[in-house]
Amino acid sequence: MTLERISLPDSNLSLSRLVYGAWRLADDADTSTAQVRRKIDAALDEGISSFDHADIYGDYQCEALFGQALAADPALRQRIELISKCDIALVSERFPERRVKYYDTSAAYIRTSVETSLRLLHTDHLDLLLLHRPDPLMDAAETGAALDALIDAGLVRAVGVSNFTPAQWRLLQSAMKHPLVANQIELSVLERSAFTDGTLDNL
Repeated sequence: MTLERISLPDSNLSLSRLVYGAWRLADDADTSTAQVRRKIDAALDEGISSFDHADIYGDYQCEALFGQALAADPALRQRIELISKCDIALVSERFPERRVKYYDTSAAYIRTSVETSLRLLHTDHLDLLLLHRPDPLMDAAETGAALDALIDAGLVRAVGVSNFTPAQWRLLQSAMKHPLVANQIELSVLERSAFTDGTLDNL
């Protein structure tokens, strides 16, 4: 099936109009590589080639589950676009030193998160990296430089944000040489604030 593709502005990146969200991948009773591959193939059969991840999904398990399917068939990587997000640090048994959830947009955290995502997904680059949530303590200069460096190193093709206000977008963009190409926001019949708070008006 052919599905319309969306070209992201100021980039050479396009995504399928519908994107498969991997948030619940670890919730399935069957998380075998074969079952994950069946889900990927079902999406591809419908023309959905873009897959949305985050480091925290499934208590830090979903990228690894998806990556096992890519490791089993490396040629599959050429047929899909990989999106991932970072900057939320969850309280988890995987990180026993953490006592509270917090946001971290430091250069070290972003770089470590991306390198971990690449390793778990068995790929040498992400097509799109998003900052998952605004960090109230973000140092725009440090964060912007870190995102630029990831693009320059070829570890990500493009960068964007998620759930940022227009003002937060402008602040981060002012500290970067590469463009932010996306702001993934929550928008549904139950969450409609973007229609009236200026978010859509400023995209």
